[in-house]
Amino acid sequence: MNSLLYLIAVILLIGWLLGFFVYSVGSIIHVLLVLAIVSVLLSIIRRSNV
Repeated sequence: MNSLLYLIAVILLIGWLLGFFVYSVGSIIHVLLVLAIVSVLLSIIRRSNV
């Protein structure tokens, strides 16, 4: 499950970077960044509880 969360975080970060530097979409970029950070934090919290 941890690898899945990291995979999602990496995909969201790549999407954020592409949107920020290539497309300049607007607020969608920041939503992707926040989702990536939340998924990484959730994986860290779940790993430390176990």
